[in-house]
Amino acid sequence: MSDSAHPTIFVTGASGHLGRLVIAALLERVPAGAVVAGVRSLESEAAESLRDRGVAMRVADYARPETLAEAFRGIDRLLLISSSEVGQRVAQHRNVIAAATAAGVGRLVYTSLLHADTSPISLAEEHRATEAAIAGSNLPATILRNGWYTENYTASIPGALAGGAFLGSAGAGRIALAARADYAAAAALVLSGDGHEGRTYELAGDEAYTLADFAAELSRQTGRDIPYRDLPQAEYAALLKGFGLPEALSEGLAAWDVDAAHGALFDEGRQLSTLIGRPTTPLSASIAAALG
Repeated sequence: MSDSAHPTIFVTGASGHLGRLVIAALLERVPAGAVVAGVRSLESEAAESLRDRGVAMRVADYARPETLAEAFRGIDRLLLISSSEVGQRVAQHRNVIAAATAAGVGRLVYTSLLHADTSPISLAEEHRATEAAIAGSNLPATILRNGWYTENYTASIPGALAGGAFLGSAGAGRIALAARADYAAAAALVLSGDGHEGRTYELAGDEAYTLADFAAELSRQTGRDIPYRDLPQAEYAALLKGFGLPEALSEGLAAWDVDAAHGALFDEGRQLSTLIGRPTTPLSASIAAALG
């Protein structure tokens, strides 16, 4: 399925937020014929938009191993975007790793979590288990340990504007935010390039911000006073539940903020901007885009 110039690249979770951006970034580097998008359903609106870009489509459902063996046939390089189903990730990722091994995939790239090996964030446990499974598979691999997406916080802007304050539990913790598109660019570069086998990259934004910094920039751009209100973990989780978020997600968001308060999402290595060859997206630009 591939030629010497363009190995065939498979992107799992291609209809998700990150997956779609990775596809877009890949199409700036390789022909559409070298890209295969894995989706749960070929009939979804997201799948249709990918099909319009000229990439091949295959069903690849992490939770349905029978779909994976055929999906990965003839694939040279595979991006395993971590599952969105927290608590089920390890089993689902093992399904992908096993199918990739059986299909003879030449290289696997995995989106893990920043400093997953030492991170106190609860999400890190499943990433550590997945990294161990990849190491045990003997597949040539590259680990992309992604930091926090700026979009994790810009998604809260409408609520902050409605309520007159930006809420959180991150205290004065500095968070090295980067836009989702920055991480997608890194994935596309690693998938389409050479020399990344056996590497683990700690990826994060060039600049680190507190949530007070975030609120100040939001205030500047809107011309309104939107202060940051730092809340105890339990109070913040209860508020999120009151806003209609599921209990597990509410508890997780509050706990991850507290971890951030203690430095869990800080990084100053600038490996992301070094890898993609440009500065990461500044906070001001991401807020402007969200307000746009």
